[in-house]
Amino acid sequence: MRGEYKVPGGKLVVVDLEVVDDRLADVHVSGDFFLEPDSALEDIDAALTGMPADTKADGLAAAIEGALDDSVALIGFSPQAVGIAVRRALGRATGWADHTFDVIGPTVLDPVMHMALDEVLPQEVAAGRRNPLLRIWDWDASLVVIGSFQSVRNEVDQEGAQRHGIRIARRISGGGAMFMEPGNCITYSLVVPTSLVEGLTFEQSYAFLDDWVLGALADVGIAARYVPLNDIASDAGKIGGAAQKRFAAGAVLHHVTMAYDIDADKMLDVLRTGREKLSDKGTKSANKRVDPMRSQTGLARDAVIEALLAHFRQRYDTVEGAYTQAELDAARELTETKFLTPEWTHRVP
Repeated sequence: MRGEYKVPGGKLVVVDLEVVDDRLADVHVSGDFFLEPDSALEDIDAALTGMPADTKADGLAAAIEGALDDSVALIGFSPQAVGIAVRRALGRATGWADHTFDVIGPTVLDPVMHMALDEVLPQEVAAGRRNPLLRIWDWDASLVVIGSFQSVRNEVDQEGAQRHGIRIARRISGGGAMFMEPGNCITYSLVVPTSLVEGLTFEQSYAFLDDWVLGALADVGIAARYVPLNDIASDAGKIGGAAQKRFAAGAVLHHVTMAYDIDADKMLDVLRTGREKLSDKGTKSANKRVDPMRSQTGLARDAVIEALLAHFRQRYDTVEGAYTQAELDAARELTETKFLTPEWTHRVP
């Protein structure tokens, strides 16, 4: 059995092994990483040999850590990376290459429908009724989207929102508020099986699932980087932020909103935290627009979106997808029974 894991920003770890009587046997770790002293590689192999085959990645990492003393330097990889490679060898964890992804391009819907689809689609992926997927949001109305645990009163100036005709809705993932008007930002949702992030901490999974978009942004001239816990930034400032929701059924929702060209004055009028949001996007004056993607690429929003999708299609195995009528019907019902109800929107006052 063979498993591979490429550390985001690091090196490739490869594990070859057998399973005998439900235990790991003949384990050999290799890769393009650096390790000092050389003899520590034998210690890593020995630490894994004999471990129960159902040991989780964290347990495998702990066994490796227990076998190494403080003089050992692992460069470009970690015990946890080895644990993930072992789990992939056993078929308990998966890599990007193990999946075919549906790609759903921009489809104009009410933005609350997109929020509801973020609850419907992970259930479909977990049940095996749909491939893992990448989809781009597009919308025809303005909306303030607050994180699952945010206070409406603390985050939103409700009089300002009413004055501009902007609704307020709560999403199912944590994180901060999003100020959404048609065409002002680029939002995508990535839905994957839990097996793809097997062995990763929440922080590691953010970097892992955002890695492709950093490459896509480079294609359009933005030297972007991941900033823990959940931000994407360039030297000119913050570009966007990610949020996640893990479903017990076996799927992970990872969605990202990147600012394309936001009306800073209006955002300040609606979001109480607007000044802080502007400061980390490199905007010093409310009279300016928050436009990191437009100004740094010089491209129209549609062109940036197409570049993102092209990079994803080139990097992974994909097929063109679309929402089914059943998915849209389920999302529409959720908007009425959950996402547009005062009980959900104001569950944190």
